[in-house]
Amino acid sequence: MKNSLKRIAVLLAATGTLLFPATAQQPFRVMEYNVENLFDCRHDSLKNDKEFLPTSVRGWNYPRFSEKVNKIAKVILAASGEQVPDLVALCEVENDYCMQTLTRYSPLKDAAYKYVMTDSPDERGIDVALLYQPATFRLLGAQSVGVPLEHLGHRPTRDILHVTGRVVSGDTLDVFVCHFPSRSGRERHSEPYRLAAASCLRKAADSIFSTRQYPHIIITGDFNDYPSSCSVREVLDASSPLQKKEVNPVSLYNLTAGKSGGTYRYKGEWNILDQMIVNGRLLMNASRVRTTYEKARIVVFPFLLEEDDRYGGDTPFRTYKGMRYHGGYSDHLPILLELEIGSE
Repeated sequence: MKNSLKRIAVLLAATGTLLFPATAQQPFRVMEYNVENLFDCRHDSLKNDKEFLPTSVRGWNYPRFSEKVNKIAKVILAASGEQVPDLVALCEVENDYCMQTLTRYSPLKDAAYKYVMTDSPDERGIDVALLYQPATFRLLGAQSVGVPLEHLGHRPTRDILHVTGRVVSGDTLDVFVCHFPSRSGRERHSEPYRLAAASCLRKAADSIFSTRQYPHIIITGDFNDYPSSCSVREVLDASSPLQKKEVNPVSLYNLTAGKSGGTYRYKGEWNILDQMIVNGRLLMNASRVRTTYEKARIVVFPFLLEEDDRYGGDTPFRTYKGMRYHGGYSDHLPILLELEIGSE
């Protein structure tokens, strides 16, 4: 671990940035990023991934895959500040090969991340994953939470990833990473699928509230809905803590609700699809694991944006525009949350 940290220091010496995992004195940082279709370029006969093959219209190949992996690593390192994020939730990752390439063969390799991910029934084969720093997040368990949609006549979708770990204070932290069904087609048509996903997520969170004496929960990911949408505001019952006179330790609060800007731009309008939700205990001063509304932010770097030549202003510098390779990073911007963790 010591040698790895030295290599990180060398890697980023040009920027004057030193990266270390969190301690009891340093903030514990949680990042989320929808990386826009991180597919390898090999066909999986069990999945509908033909769109991302060298022979496809997109012309997805290994050089483009390798470049994209390196760009994802660049974003994570750029968001690091004085330390790498302790947890990084990723959406739209195809498989274990993609995660191995990112953690072992990209500029991120010296950060010594481990990871867990889902293996969902999603027809396209995309999943969610969580990178974690073993020095600051001791993995206790990981499981997938299924989102059955067959009764609604919808194709299988992504599982929700539930990861449990112990932080340096000795407290348990439960992290959920989700990627709700898309908004393709009319919103009214697709909304029931996100409501179903939110219901499964809420049940999983409630099970923690009923079994842990002092629960600490973080829910993050691409909700394909807004903080004001029914799936988030009503089913998850997660609103901004700024709207409450006092917080309840077993209620959920959306730390991205009401933030300026957005994580995704559609027809010239910024929207917050990527969100960071915590339970009330994390917002209480008496808790050894705590944060505030102000500690959650949307990560914006100039290299992640380009000029929107149709609607004006800036828009995410994405990998593809339609079927045409564009060479950017992602169609989403990342989000970041800092926690303060007391000593054990």
